Amino acid sequence: MKTFILSLLVIAAASAAERPNILMILADDMGYGDLGCMGSEVIQTPNLDRLAKEGVLCTQGYVPSSVCSPSRAGILTGRDPRRFGYEGNLNKGGDAYATRHELQGLPVTEHTLGDHLKAAGYATALIGKWHQGHREQFHPNQRGFDHFFGMLNGNHNYFPTAERNHLEENGEPVREFSSPYLTDCFTDEAIEWIEEEKERPWFLFASYNAPHTPMQATEADLARFSHIKDKTRRTYAAMMFALDRGVGRLVDYLEEKGERENTLIVFFSDNGGATNNGSWNGPLAGRKGSLREGGVRVPFIFSWPARLPQGEVTGMPLSALDLLPTFLAAAEAEPLSLEGPLPHEDRGNRKRANRLYGAYDGRDLLAALSEGEGGGAERALFWRLQGQSAVFYDGYKLLKPSHRPAQLFAPGSDPGEQIDLARNRPEKLHELFEMLGEWEFSLATVPLWDSSPRWSADSAKIYDTEPIEEPK
Repeated sequence: MKTFILSLLVIAAASAAERPNILMILADDMGYGDLGCMGSEVIQTPNLDRLAKEGVLCTQGYVPSSVCSPSRAGILTGRDPRRFGYEGNLNKGGDAYATRHELQGLPVTEHTLGDHLKAAGYATALIGKWHQGHREQFHPNQRGFDHFFGMLNGNHNYFPTAERNHLEENGEPVREFSSPYLTDCFTDEAIEWIEEEKERPWFLFASYNAPHTPMQATEADLARFSHIKDKTRRTYAAMMFALDRGVGRLVDYLEEKGERENTLIVFFSDNGGATNNGSWNGPLAGRKGSLREGGVRVPFIFSWPARLPQGEVTGMPLSALDLLPTFLAAAEAEPLSLEGPLPHEDRGNRKRANRLYGAYDGRDLLAALSEGEGGGAERALFWRLQGQSAVFYDGYKLLKPSHRPAQLFAPGSDPGEQIDLARNRPEKLHELFEMLGEWEFSLATVPLWDSSPRWSADSAKIYDTEPIEEPK
């Protein structure tokens, strides 16, 4: 009997050792076109371009929201954040519109990627930006992450000092920094944590705040881009170069330690490029804060040498909500249960499945990424923000702005959303309009908080931002 039990333990240990490490790298407010592999002739991203060549580049990826905080809530939970009332960005503590401060954060009823993977036996860490609430119950260490180094809010000075910073490590203030520049410091901390994890597979959320404002870069990085005339664009390029350097260091470290082959790496941005950071959204219309493609569409890079093909480019629509089931499939684990049945228990009724409180909204991408097209068929993605709402389904996207009639686009063939199909395809307009209305009616709760009304006016202005040529 002892021999039998020992054999089972050996088999279990071998199985655990074969499960991949998972590294999720998130940029902040990065422009859709601001990678070499996405067409930029100005921004230098050799390491991210290499990562794309060593994996699958997805050019039609979508995030849960066009602003940081609700987008990250969806990424972390694998659930549409509007299901649980997470619709707008977190307000500042003194904001008059923040009427229920104790609600402002990722609801404790929701499970995070950290919760799911920790339950599956993974070591878990989050390095960088949290932006999911300041109160104790919302803290990363209470939400499935064994280790946290970073800031709880949405942005930070890139040159922190011992006297002036709001960074912490597992609840304790940080007074010393491995590097004077925050992006490099986050990379240092990520590598140090990986180095400590040798016994278990690990999940690391490298949550960079670059290239979000404030626009700050090192003199050395700025010197590389002295030929760029616009100061904001020049600083943005330098910040992207530092981010790319961090990604390169992480990948190189994994290669040196022999862990690269069996590490699933995913890189993307939390939303599209902003109006104030010098980013470029390539062929897309709109910016951060709008529900046009430039607000919610971002490139994804998936790399896992042991499992996924290399050098592939796909236009298959996918969502950041797909990361939860994809990671769990890679980890050979089941999701933690929520109230109510999961979507697979009611596959035959898409509309009813959307109403279920307990539904996860993503799908496992491993087979689709391995085999090519097919994973984006017959799925609906929804958004709502500041009076705007939208639905993407069957290759079409219905936009319902706050200040004009609804429009219909086919973003796969018209990424700039220049051709309004509403008059030519009235049956499709009606189908998606009805679908969007049913979704909004099905939401379990109104937003738990609201943002300042000024954002509605800003969103309307951003809505009219059209594609431009890359700033030189």
